[in-house]
Amino acid sequence: MSTPLAGRTALITGSTQGLGLAIARRLAAAGANIVLSGLAEPGAVAMIQRELEAHGIRTLYSDADLSRSKDIARMVEMALAAFGTVDIVINNAVVRHEAPVETFAEDAWDKGLAVNLSAAFHAIRLTLPAMRKNGWGRIINIGSVFSFAGAANRVAYVTTKTALLGLTRAVALETAGADITVNCICPGTAETPIHAARIDAIAAAEGIARQEAERRFLSTKQPTGRFIGAEGVAGLIAFLCSEEGRDITGAALPIDGGWTAS
Repeated sequence: MSTPLAGRTALITGSTQGLGLAIARRLAAAGANIVLSGLAEPGAVAMIQRELEAHGIRTLYSDADLSRSKDIARMVEMALAAFGTVDIVINNAVVRHEAPVETFAEDAWDKGLAVNLSAAFHAIRLTLPAMRKNGWGRIINIGSVFSFAGAANRVAYVTTKTALLGLTRAVALETAGADITVNCICPGTAETPIHAARIDAIAAAEGIARQEAERRFLSTKQPTGRFIGAEGVAGLIAFLCSEEGRDITGAALPIDGGWTAS
């Protein structure tokens, strides 16, 4: 694989598993140094770093609590000290809570806003000066199909994923003349550890095969009837980070198997 991002540094939140890890793998393969952020055991982090560094790049890991702006500032300071700049920011970290709005816990609401939305704001504001200085940058916020539509019992998730569109558009206009792009990728349901656990629970509760449980789980979601591939999302992000993606900014890009078209 070519290395169009050689010499760039990408900070990816929520990147020790699932979609974030797939993004880290794709950008590392394209030559970017990677700042990992997430909660994982030291042994697991070390394995991820060895895997990524096999591409000839460098990595850094932060266990920053993304609900705390001081932790985010410390993470960015570490990245700048290690690499001199942060060229790419992928705001991927997310927390989910489910409950009707009248019983939705106040601390769950606050945590959702902090991790899903405010962390993206802080990561952008803290890395943007280096991007402006270098005259190049790529910021990608990971939204959701629920950036476009509501869902019952998920008020914090829907609210924050919708708000990411506003954040994307506002910052895109502020940076439009600086070779800095800001976009929002809006995936459908991907096969993450969280969704795998839900399907396993359905299969166990209803006494059905896992394949049938997966079919039922996806039946009200993407019309393609299959999970969104994390590698496909990562590939789209790699394109947006390339020179060929320089004219795409302020966009909300669904990758949802037709969900928002139905």
